[in-house]
Amino acid sequence: MTIVAVGLHIYDLTGSTLAVALVALFALVPMIVFGLYGGVLADAFDRRIVALVTAIVAWTSTAGIAVFAWLDVQVVWPLYVLTTINAVASVVIGATRQAITPRLLPTRLLPAASALGGISMGVMVTVGPALAGLLVATVGISWTYTIDVVLFTAAFLGIFTLPRIVPEGERQSAGLESVLFGLRFLKTAPNLRMTFVLDIIAMTFGQPRALFPAVGALLIGGGPVTVGILTAAGAVGTLLSSVFSGRLGHVRWQGRAVGRAIMVYGACILGFGIVLAVVAFGGFTGTGQNIADANLPALIAAAVLLAGSGAADNVSSIFRVTILQASAPDVMRGRLQGIFTVVVTGGPRLGDLYIGVLALTGALWFPPLLGGLIIIVLVATIVRVQGSFRRYDALAPTP
Repeated sequence: MTIVAVGLHIYDLTGSTLAVALVALFALVPMIVFGLYGGVLADAFDRRIVALVTAIVAWTSTAGIAVFAWLDVQVVWPLYVLTTINAVASVVIGATRQAITPRLLPTRLLPAASALGGISMGVMVTVGPALAGLLVATVGISWTYTIDVVLFTAAFLGIFTLPRIVPEGERQSAGLESVLFGLRFLKTAPNLRMTFVLDIIAMTFGQPRALFPAVGALLIGGGPVTVGILTAAGAVGTLLSSVFSGRLGHVRWQGRAVGRAIMVYGACILGFGIVLAVVAFGGFTGTGQNIADANLPALIAAAVLLAGSGAADNVSSIFRVTILQASAPDVMRGRLQGIFTVVVTGGPRLGDLYIGVLALTGALWFPPLLGGLIIIVLVATIVRVQGSFRRYDALAPTP
């Protein structure tokens, strides 16, 4: 809710799309840095305390945004500062929470926990923006922030009920050497390293979101409504695959499952590119910014394929998170979750760069078509070569 409301707030103050985009740009480097350092904190101190303190920081930053809105401050830099603080606190909470989960559950339930995370994410990125838009339109930006501040207090209830969770094993001081130690450990953990490599491949070559505005304006038609449908489709796929993910907990060869899920993801992105190519070469281009003038069959096909990509990516994520949580030593889990956060944060940005460069050809269908092929070929080859990952056994997890 707050992310969407901040974008609307800044646009209302400036009338600039660039000013809105700067929210993500300013937060990117701090998120990467504190994604790593947050993992160090989770491995050095009581994880309950780390989660509680960072939740308080996140809540305070959201409350600060609400105060600025109520005071009707007509400058944007406080919003940049507070949203960056909120983003940094969120990544630290995320790394800490993921390191806590394996201490609360037996290994056999970790896939179910990851699936619940997928449900949470799916609801967040579908219901949250819609609710924010509705609230801003009806009660205003200030009340939208305030409602989110009240809802945020629920986060404290779960953290307060946790027991003391001190990392098991030899702890290191929370400094740079601890970060470097985590990176050195990853060199000796081929299965964990593979989960990161495969995710980077998928996110670099299979993130067509930067194309959606042009697709809605120039190819399928339908303007902003088409962009909204294509954007939401992936989240819908994530949500549905999590809801029906019960059988994933019985999968034993999880390394193979990761490889196959990412290849299905690549196939869906390839299919999306084919749909765009058919529209472009067949002369079926939609016209205008009205959804009634769009190429509806192409829009439906594209949305279904993007939903499939979201579902496959979520299945891959469930197994990748499970492999990390089950095989990593407890005293290393925070740092490895921090690296995971960096990969998840940076991968889509590389994907946007890949799409942007290839889109200069003027062929909107080319980046997803080529990207899907690259994903399928690279993942199939790497999984084939890396035999230990292909043989990863959930009953005997090894990093």
